[in-house]
Amino acid sequence: MKASDIMTTTLVTVTPDTSVPDVAAILLENRISGVPVVDPAGRPVGIVSEGDLVRRAEAGTGHERSWWLKLLMGREVLASQFVKEHARRVADVMTRELVTATPDTPVAEIASLLERHRIKRVPIVKDGKLVGIVSRANLLHALAAQRHRPPASPVADADLRRAVMARLEDEPWFSSTLVNVTVTDGIVDVWGMVDSVAEKQALQIAIAEIPGVKAVNDNMVIRPVVAGV
Repeated sequence: MKASDIMTTTLVTVTPDTSVPDVAAILLENRISGVPVVDPAGRPVGIVSEGDLVRRAEAGTGHERSWWLKLLMGREVLASQFVKEHARRVADVMTRELVTATPDTPVAEIASLLERHRIKRVPIVKDGKLVGIVSRANLLHALAAQRHRPPASPVADADLRRAVMARLEDEPWFSSTLVNVTVTDGIVDVWGMVDSVAEKQALQIAIAEIPGVKAVNDNMVIRPVVAGV
């Protein structure tokens, strides 16, 4: 699945000259927490979110600091905060360091970008222009859609067992010398010994997501901890 499969294409945008109060109204009216900033050619130049508008002088939420803390912070930092709290144009409060992707970017990579950069949305750009946006909500939409996925076609037990073992052997936490699986009519029984509850749970989840698996029976035991070992 790619970004183009889940991205929002009906976009709400603002320009660098949009006023800060207008942006706040746009966020509220559209029930969104952030909006891309584009230039006249439709190229993304920034993004403005609720976080950029939290500390505002006119709302009485500006920073109040003691004189000694101001000395420690330095003039540059204080000046930057003043701009954020008093500026009237989006250009002065928006985040300029954009993390973007293309319509062909895999959804898994989008999720990694959101997690790595601790952001809530990724603008999707094609030929330099904004064509969509993928938010955390879009990823949840893709996940919810899996409810309607058709059931997998039956798989021969021998083929299914090979698929299960191949899947598990790709995982660094799996030990084929301690765990074995058997398959009967699409039902997988897992036998053996693991080191933790987490490993036990991971095995069950990894097997259950393989197409053709009807159920997973857990026959594993957790290796006892030996003192001094």
